[in-house]
Amino acid sequence: MVATARRIIVGLVLTLVLGTLIGWWLSKPATPDAFYLTPPNLPAKPGTLIRTERFARAVPQGAIAWRILYTTTGANGAQTVASAIVMTSGERQDAPRPIVAWAHGTTGIAPGCAPSVLADPFQNVPAVDQLIHEKWIYVATDYVGLGTSGGHAYLVGEDAARAVLDSVRAARHINGLNAAAQTVVWGHSQGGHSALWTGIRAPTYAPDVNVAGVAALAPASDLPTLFTEGKSSTFGKIVSAYLTTAYAKAIPGIDMPSYVSPGTQVLVDDIAARCAAGAAALFSVAETLLLPRDGIFMRPPAEGPLGAALRANTPRDLIEAPVFIAQGESDNLVFPDIQAAYVVAQCAAGQSIDYRTYTDEDHISLVAPESPLTADLVTWTRERFQGAPAPNACPPLHEH
Repeated sequence: MVATARRIIVGLVLTLVLGTLIGWWLSKPATPDAFYLTPPNLPAKPGTLIRTERFARAVPQGAIAWRILYTTTGANGAQTVASAIVMTSGERQDAPRPIVAWAHGTTGIAPGCAPSVLADPFQNVPAVDQLIHEKWIYVATDYVGLGTSGGHAYLVGEDAARAVLDSVRAARHINGLNAAAQTVVWGHSQGGHSALWTGIRAPTYAPDVNVAGVAALAPASDLPTLFTEGKSSTFGKIVSAYLTTAYAKAIPGIDMPSYVSPGTQVLVDDIAARCAAGAAALFSVAETLLLPRDGIFMRPPAEGPLGAALRANTPRDLIEAPVFIAQGESDNLVFPDIQAAYVVAQCAAGQSIDYRTYTDEDHISLVAPESPLTADLVTWTRERFQGAPAPNACPPLHEH
Protein backbone atom coordinates (compact mmCIF):
# COMPACT_ATOMS: atom_id res chain seq x y z
CA MET A 1 0.00 0.00 0.00
CA VAL A 2 2.81 2.46 0.95
CA ALA A 3 4.83 1.43 -2.10
CA THR A 4 1.80 2.01 -4.35
CA ALA A 5 1.21 5.46 -2.89
CA ARG A 6 4.89 6.30 -3.34
CA ARG A 7 4.74 5.24 -7.01
CA ILE A 8 1.65 7.39 -7.55
CA ILE A 9 3.34 10.43 -5.98
CA VAL A 10 6.52 9.90 -7.99
CA GLY A 11 4.43 9.49 -11.14
CA LEU A 12 2.55 12.72 -10.46
CA VAL A 13 5.79 14.61 -9.80
CA LEU A 14 7.37 13.28 -12.99
CA THR A 15 4.23 14.17 -14.95
CA LEU A 16 4.29 17.69 -13.53
CA VAL A 17 7.98 18.12 -14.35
CA LEU A 18 7.52 16.73 -17.86
CA GLY A 19 4.49 18.94 -18.44
CA THR A 20 6.44 21.97 -17.26
CA LEU A 21 9.34 21.17 -19.59
CA ILE A 22 6.97 20.67 -22.53
CA GLY A 23 5.23 23.96 -21.73
CA TRP A 24 8.59 25.71 -21.46
CA TRP A 25 9.67 24.35 -24.84
CA LEU A 26 6.38 25.14 -26.59
CA SER A 27 6.41 28.71 -25.25
CA LYS A 28 9.70 29.54 -26.98
CA PRO A 29 9.41 32.11 -29.80
CA ALA A 30 9.38 31.01 -33.41
CA THR A 31 12.57 31.36 -35.43
CA PRO A 32 12.19 34.04 -38.12
CA ASP A 33 12.67 32.76 -41.66
CA ALA A 34 15.36 33.74 -44.17
CA PHE A 35 13.48 36.88 -45.20
CA TYR A 36 14.85 38.62 -42.08
CA LEU A 37 18.52 37.79 -42.67
CA THR A 38 20.86 40.75 -43.02
CA PRO A 39 22.38 40.80 -46.50
CA PRO A 40 26.09 41.54 -46.99
CA ASN A 41 27.20 44.98 -48.13
CA LEU A 42 24.32 47.02 -46.75
CA PRO A 43 23.48 50.26 -48.56
CA ALA A 44 24.83 53.27 -46.71
CA LYS A 45 21.57 55.23 -46.94
CA PRO A 46 19.00 54.63 -44.16
CA GLY A 47 15.48 53.91 -45.35
CA THR A 48 16.62 51.87 -48.36
CA LEU A 49 14.19 49.11 -49.34
CA ILE A 50 16.13 45.85 -49.47
CA ARG A 51 13.51 43.14 -49.78
CA THR A 52 9.74 43.00 -50.40
CA GLU A 53 7.30 40.11 -50.24
CA ARG A 54 3.50 39.90 -50.32
CA PHE A 55 2.03 39.25 -46.88
CA ALA A 56 -1.34 37.60 -46.21
CA ARG A 57 -1.52 36.40 -42.57
CA ALA A 58 -4.53 37.97 -40.81
CA VAL A 59 -4.73 40.78 -43.38
CA PRO A 60 -8.26 42.30 -43.31
CA GLN A 61 -10.59 41.62 -46.20
CA GLY A 62 -10.21 44.18 -48.95
CA ALA A 63 -6.62 45.03 -48.05
CA ILE A 64 -3.28 44.12 -49.61
CA ALA A 65 -0.05 43.89 -47.64
CA TRP A 66 3.68 43.31 -47.89
CA ARG A 67 6.48 42.62 -45.49
CA ILE A 68 9.63 44.56 -46.14
CA LEU A 69 13.26 44.60 -45.02
CA TYR A 70 15.01 47.96 -44.99
CA THR A 71 18.08 49.78 -43.71
CA THR A 72 18.07 51.97 -40.63
CA THR A 73 20.60 53.47 -38.26
CA GLY A 74 21.66 51.39 -35.28
CA ALA A 75 22.61 52.53 -31.80
CA ASN A 76 26.28 52.98 -32.73
CA GLY A 77 25.48 54.95 -35.88
CA ALA A 78 26.18 51.99 -38.19
CA GLN A 79 23.70 50.77 -40.75
CA THR A 80 21.54 47.83 -39.73
CA VAL A 81 18.24 46.36 -40.89
CA ALA A 82 14.68 46.22 -39.65
CA SER A 83 11.48 44.69 -40.96
CA ALA A 84 7.96 46.04 -41.30
CA ILE A 85 4.46 45.32 -42.59
CA VAL A 86 2.97 47.68 -45.15
CA MET A 87 -0.78 47.52 -45.87
CA THR A 88 -3.46 49.52 -47.65
CA SER A 89 -6.82 49.15 -49.36
CA GLY A 90 -6.79 46.89 -52.40
CA GLU A 91 -9.09 49.25 -54.27
CA ARG A 92 -7.76 51.12 -57.27
CA GLN A 93 -5.33 53.81 -56.25
CA ASP A 94 -5.88 57.07 -58.08
CA ALA A 95 -4.54 59.72 -55.72
CA PRO A 96 -1.47 59.50 -53.47
CA ARG A 97 -2.32 58.00 -50.08
CA PRO A 98 -1.03 59.39 -46.78
CA ILE A 99 0.83 57.11 -44.38
CA VAL A 100 0.00 56.06 -40.85
CA ALA A 101 3.24 54.85 -39.27
CA TRP A 102 2.34 52.37 -36.51
CA ALA A 103 4.65 51.80 -33.53
CA HIS A 104 3.61 48.62 -31.74
CA GLY A 105 3.39 47.94 -28.03
CA THR A 106 5.37 45.41 -26.03
CA THR A 107 5.61 41.99 -27.70
CA GLY A 108 8.99 40.88 -26.30
CA ILE A 109 12.64 41.41 -27.13
CA ALA A 110 13.53 38.12 -28.89
CA PRO A 111 13.65 38.08 -32.73
CA GLY A 112 10.65 35.74 -32.89
CA CYS A 113 8.48 38.32 -31.07
CA ALA A 114 8.20 40.62 -34.09
CA PRO A 115 4.57 41.36 -34.99
CA SER A 116 5.26 40.26 -38.57
CA VAL A 117 6.34 36.86 -37.19
CA LEU A 118 3.54 36.41 -34.62
CA ALA A 119 0.27 34.65 -35.41
CA ASP A 120 -1.70 37.91 -35.11
CA PRO A 121 0.43 40.75 -36.48
CA PHE A 122 -2.39 43.28 -35.94
CA GLN A 123 -3.16 42.54 -32.30
CA ASN A 124 -3.94 45.72 -30.33
CA VAL A 125 -3.73 47.91 -33.44
CA PRO A 126 -6.58 50.44 -33.23
CA ALA A 127 -8.90 51.44 -36.08
CA VAL A 128 -7.51 48.94 -38.61
CA ASP A 129 -10.77 48.69 -40.57
CA GLN A 130 -11.23 52.45 -40.56
CA LEU A 131 -7.65 52.97 -41.71
CA ILE A 132 -8.24 50.68 -44.68
CA HIS A 133 -11.57 52.37 -45.43
CA GLU A 134 -9.86 55.77 -45.47
CA LYS A 135 -7.36 54.37 -48.02
CA TRP A 136 -4.44 55.32 -45.86
CA ILE A 137 -1.20 53.33 -45.98
CA TYR A 138 -0.30 51.40 -42.82
CA VAL A 139 3.46 51.07 -42.22
CA ALA A 140 4.32 49.08 -39.09
CA THR A 141 7.95 48.59 -38.16
CA ASP A 142 8.95 45.57 -36.10
CA TYR A 143 11.86 47.67 -34.68
CA VAL A 144 15.50 46.61 -34.91
CA GLY A 145 16.15 43.20 -33.34
CA LEU A 146 12.59 41.92 -33.69
CA GLY A 147 12.47 39.63 -36.72
CA THR A 148 16.03 40.65 -37.47
CA SER A 149 19.09 39.78 -35.38
CA GLY A 150 21.27 42.02 -33.25
CA GLY A 151 19.11 42.55 -30.18
CA HIS A 152 16.08 44.76 -29.58
CA ALA A 153 16.76 48.00 -27.68
CA TYR A 154 13.51 47.97 -25.70
CA LEU A 155 12.37 51.49 -24.71
CA VAL A 156 15.45 53.12 -26.17
CA GLY A 157 13.84 56.11 -27.83
CA GLU A 158 16.45 56.98 -30.44
CA ASP A 159 16.54 53.46 -31.90
CA ALA A 160 12.77 53.21 -32.11
CA ALA A 161 12.39 56.64 -33.72
CA ARG A 162 14.87 55.85 -36.47
CA ALA A 163 13.23 52.49 -37.17
CA VAL A 164 9.80 54.13 -37.51
CA LEU A 165 11.03 56.95 -39.74
CA ASP A 166 13.09 54.70 -42.00
CA SER A 167 10.18 52.28 -42.41
CA VAL A 168 8.20 55.11 -44.00
CA ARG A 169 11.08 56.01 -46.29
CA ALA A 170 11.42 52.39 -47.41
CA ALA A 171 7.68 51.82 -47.90
CA ARG A 172 7.51 54.71 -50.35
CA HIS A 173 9.71 52.67 -52.70
CA ILE A 174 7.33 49.70 -52.98
CA ASN A 175 6.49 49.27 -56.64
CA GLY A 176 2.99 50.53 -57.39
CA LEU A 177 2.39 52.03 -53.95
CA ASN A 178 1.59 55.70 -54.52
CA ALA A 179 2.34 57.27 -51.15
CA ALA A 180 1.63 60.89 -50.31
CA ALA A 181 4.16 63.13 -48.59
CA GLN A 182 2.37 63.30 -45.23
CA THR A 183 2.77 60.88 -42.32
CA VAL A 184 0.94 60.62 -39.02
CA VAL A 185 2.53 58.43 -36.35
CA TRP A 186 0.40 56.21 -34.09
CA GLY A 187 1.77 54.18 -31.18
CA HIS A 188 0.45 52.28 -28.15
CA SER A 189 2.23 51.63 -24.84
CA GLN A 190 5.88 50.93 -25.74
CA GLY A 191 4.85 52.17 -29.18
CA GLY A 192 3.42 55.34 -27.66
CA HIS A 193 6.88 55.99 -26.26
CA SER A 194 8.31 55.24 -29.72
CA ALA A 195 5.79 57.59 -31.36
CA LEU A 196 6.74 60.48 -29.08
CA TRP A 197 10.43 59.91 -29.79
CA THR A 198 9.64 59.73 -33.52
CA GLY A 199 8.04 63.15 -33.27
CA ILE A 200 11.08 64.48 -31.43
CA ARG A 201 13.63 63.16 -33.91
CA ALA A 202 11.73 63.58 -37.20
CA PRO A 203 12.77 67.19 -38.00
CA THR A 204 16.50 66.46 -37.73
CA TYR A 205 16.79 62.79 -38.72
CA ALA A 206 14.12 62.50 -41.41
CA PRO A 207 12.47 65.80 -42.38
CA ASP A 208 11.52 64.15 -45.70
CA VAL A 209 9.04 61.90 -43.84
CA ASN A 210 6.89 64.99 -43.16
CA VAL A 211 5.37 64.03 -39.82
CA ALA A 212 2.03 65.86 -39.64
CA GLY A 213 1.02 64.52 -36.23
CA VAL A 214 1.88 62.13 -33.40
CA ALA A 215 -0.78 60.08 -31.62
CA ALA A 216 0.54 58.36 -28.47
CA LEU A 217 -1.97 55.98 -26.89
CA ALA A 218 -1.30 55.12 -23.23
CA PRO A 219 2.39 55.81 -23.88
CA ALA A 220 5.17 54.69 -21.58
CA SER A 221 6.15 58.28 -20.90
CA ASP A 222 7.79 58.93 -17.50
CA LEU A 223 9.97 55.81 -17.43
CA PRO A 224 11.58 56.15 -13.96
CA THR A 225 8.19 56.58 -12.29
CA LEU A 226 6.49 53.85 -14.33
CA PHE A 227 9.13 51.25 -13.49
CA THR A 228 9.20 52.31 -9.84
CA GLU A 229 5.46 52.22 -9.26
CA GLY A 230 4.70 49.25 -11.52
CA LYS A 231 7.59 46.93 -10.66
CA SER A 232 5.60 44.56 -8.40
CA SER A 233 2.71 43.76 -10.76
CA THR A 234 2.77 40.70 -13.00
CA PHE A 235 3.19 42.74 -16.17
CA GLY A 236 5.62 45.04 -14.36
CA LYS A 237 7.88 42.09 -13.60
CA ILE A 238 7.78 40.92 -17.22
CA VAL A 239 8.60 44.33 -18.72
CA SER A 240 11.26 44.86 -16.05
CA ALA A 241 12.91 41.67 -17.31
CA TYR A 242 12.77 43.00 -20.86
CA LEU A 243 14.10 46.39 -19.82
CA THR A 244 17.04 45.18 -17.74
CA THR A 245 18.11 42.68 -20.39
CA ALA A 246 17.83 45.18 -23.23
CA TYR A 247 19.44 48.12 -21.41
CA ALA A 248 22.36 45.99 -20.20
CA LYS A 249 23.12 45.15 -23.84
CA ALA A 250 22.35 48.51 -25.43
CA ILE A 251 23.60 51.06 -22.90
CA PRO A 252 27.18 51.04 -21.56
CA GLY A 253 27.76 51.36 -17.83
CA ILE A 254 24.70 49.53 -16.51
CA ASP A 255 25.89 46.89 -14.05
CA MET A 256 22.96 44.49 -13.83
CA PRO A 257 24.26 42.48 -10.82
CA SER A 258 23.85 45.66 -8.76
CA TYR A 259 20.12 45.70 -9.61
CA VAL A 260 19.17 42.01 -10.00
CA SER A 261 20.29 39.17 -7.73
CA PRO A 262 21.90 36.04 -9.28
CA GLY A 263 18.95 33.87 -8.28
CA THR A 264 16.46 36.28 -9.79
CA GLN A 265 18.62 36.74 -12.90
CA VAL A 266 17.97 33.15 -13.99
CA LEU A 267 14.23 33.79 -14.18
CA VAL A 268 14.76 37.24 -15.71
CA ASP A 269 16.83 35.70 -18.52
CA ASP A 270 14.16 33.09 -19.19
CA ILE A 271 11.30 35.60 -19.24
CA ALA A 272 13.30 37.90 -21.51
CA ALA A 273 13.68 35.07 -24.03
CA ARG A 274 9.90 34.68 -24.39
CA CYS A 275 7.24 36.82 -26.09
CA ALA A 276 4.58 38.84 -24.30
CA ALA A 277 1.95 37.89 -26.89
CA GLY A 278 -0.25 34.82 -27.28
CA ALA A 279 -0.48 31.72 -25.12
CA ALA A 280 3.31 31.64 -24.66
CA ALA A 281 3.02 34.65 -22.39
CA LEU A 282 1.19 32.49 -19.84
CA PHE A 283 4.42 30.67 -19.04
CA SER A 284 6.09 33.99 -18.25
CA VAL A 285 3.12 34.92 -16.07
CA ALA A 286 3.59 31.67 -14.15
CA GLU A 287 7.31 32.39 -13.72
CA THR A 288 6.58 35.80 -12.18
CA LEU A 289 5.06 33.93 -9.22
CA LEU A 290 8.59 32.70 -8.43
CA LEU A 291 10.03 36.21 -8.45
CA PRO A 292 10.23 38.41 -5.34
CA ARG A 293 6.90 39.97 -4.40
CA ASP A 294 8.23 43.52 -4.91
CA GLY A 295 9.73 42.80 -8.32
CA ILE A 296 13.12 41.93 -9.74
CA PHE A 297 15.10 44.93 -8.48
CA MET A 298 17.40 44.81 -5.44
CA ARG A 299 17.77 48.61 -5.58
CA PRO A 300 15.32 51.21 -6.92
CA PRO A 301 15.39 51.25 -10.74
CA ALA A 302 15.34 55.06 -10.73
CA GLU A 303 18.74 55.17 -8.98
CA GLY A 304 22.23 54.93 -10.45
CA PRO A 305 23.07 54.23 -14.09
CA LEU A 306 19.76 52.50 -14.80
CA GLY A 307 17.85 55.50 -13.47
CA ALA A 308 19.97 57.82 -15.59
CA ALA A 309 19.19 55.72 -18.67
CA LEU A 310 15.47 55.75 -17.89
CA ARG A 311 15.52 59.53 -17.53
CA ALA A 312 17.50 59.92 -20.76
CA ASN A 313 14.90 57.84 -22.60
CA THR A 314 11.89 59.71 -21.23
CA PRO A 315 10.51 61.81 -24.13
CA ARG A 316 10.85 65.33 -22.70
CA ASP A 317 11.97 67.32 -25.77
CA LEU A 318 9.31 69.36 -27.54
CA ILE A 319 7.64 68.01 -30.68
CA GLU A 320 7.00 70.34 -33.62
CA ALA A 321 4.06 68.32 -34.99
CA PRO A 322 0.63 68.28 -33.30
CA VAL A 323 0.47 65.76 -30.45
CA PHE A 324 -2.50 63.65 -29.35
CA ILE A 325 -2.22 61.62 -26.14
CA ALA A 326 -4.97 59.21 -25.09
CA GLN A 327 -5.20 57.51 -21.69
CA GLY A 328 -7.65 55.00 -20.21
CA GLU A 329 -8.64 55.98 -16.68
CA SER A 330 -8.92 52.28 -15.73
CA ASP A 331 -5.41 51.46 -16.96
CA ASN A 332 -3.44 49.46 -14.37
CA LEU A 333 -0.31 49.09 -16.52
CA VAL A 334 0.42 52.69 -17.54
CA PHE A 335 -1.06 54.56 -14.61
CA PRO A 336 -3.38 57.51 -15.31
CA ASP A 337 -1.88 59.71 -12.58
CA ILE A 338 1.61 59.29 -14.02
CA GLN A 339 0.35 60.13 -17.50
CA ALA A 340 -1.51 63.19 -16.27
CA ALA A 341 1.59 64.45 -14.47
CA TYR A 342 3.67 63.90 -17.62
CA VAL A 343 1.17 65.87 -19.71
CA VAL A 344 1.11 68.73 -17.19
CA ALA A 345 4.91 68.89 -17.22
CA GLN A 346 5.07 68.86 -21.02
CA CYS A 347 2.40 71.54 -21.27
CA ALA A 348 4.34 73.67 -18.78
CA ALA A 349 7.43 73.22 -20.97
CA GLY A 350 5.54 74.62 -23.96
CA GLN A 351 4.27 71.48 -25.71
CA SER A 352 0.79 71.71 -27.24
CA ILE A 353 -1.12 68.47 -26.51
CA ASP A 354 -4.62 67.28 -27.32
CA TYR A 355 -4.97 65.11 -24.19
CA ARG A 356 -8.04 62.92 -23.85
CA THR A 357 -8.93 60.48 -21.10
CA TYR A 358 -11.41 57.60 -21.41
CA THR A 359 -13.16 56.77 -18.16
CA ASP A 360 -14.07 53.11 -18.69
CA GLU A 361 -11.05 51.96 -20.71
CA ASP A 362 -8.01 50.04 -19.51
CA HIS A 363 -4.66 49.54 -21.22
CA ILE A 364 -5.94 47.08 -23.82
CA SER A 365 -9.60 48.07 -24.20
CA LEU A 366 -8.44 51.60 -25.06
CA VAL A 367 -7.29 50.33 -28.49
CA ALA A 368 -10.09 47.79 -29.01
CA PRO A 369 -12.36 48.26 -32.06
CA GLU A 370 -15.36 49.31 -29.93
CA SER A 371 -13.39 51.87 -27.91
CA PRO A 372 -14.53 55.51 -28.16
CA LEU A 373 -10.91 56.27 -28.98
CA THR A 374 -11.37 54.75 -32.46
CA ALA A 375 -13.55 57.55 -33.82
CA ASP A 376 -11.48 60.24 -32.08
CA LEU A 377 -8.22 58.88 -33.46
CA VAL A 378 -9.50 58.60 -37.02
CA THR A 379 -11.03 62.09 -36.94
CA TRP A 380 -7.89 63.62 -35.43
CA THR A 381 -5.70 61.90 -38.05
CA ARG A 382 -7.94 62.92 -40.94
CA GLU A 383 -7.73 66.54 -39.75
CA ARG A 384 -3.94 66.37 -39.64
CA PHE A 385 -3.86 65.13 -43.24
CA GLN A 386 -6.22 67.95 -44.19
CA GLY A 387 -4.03 70.54 -42.50
CA ALA A 388 -6.70 71.66 -40.02
CA PRO A 389 -5.66 73.54 -36.87
CA ALA A 390 -4.74 71.09 -34.10
CA PRO A 391 -6.67 71.13 -30.80
CA ASN A 392 -4.73 71.97 -27.66
CA ALA A 393 -5.84 70.75 -24.22
CA CYS A 394 -3.18 72.54 -22.19
CA PRO A 395 -5.53 73.11 -20.25
CA PRO A 396 -8.39 72.11 -19.95
CA LEU A 397 -8.39 68.29 -20.32
CA HIS A 398 -11.16 66.52 -22.21
CA GLU A 399 -12.79 63.47 -20.60
CA HIS A 400 -14.82 60.96 -22.61
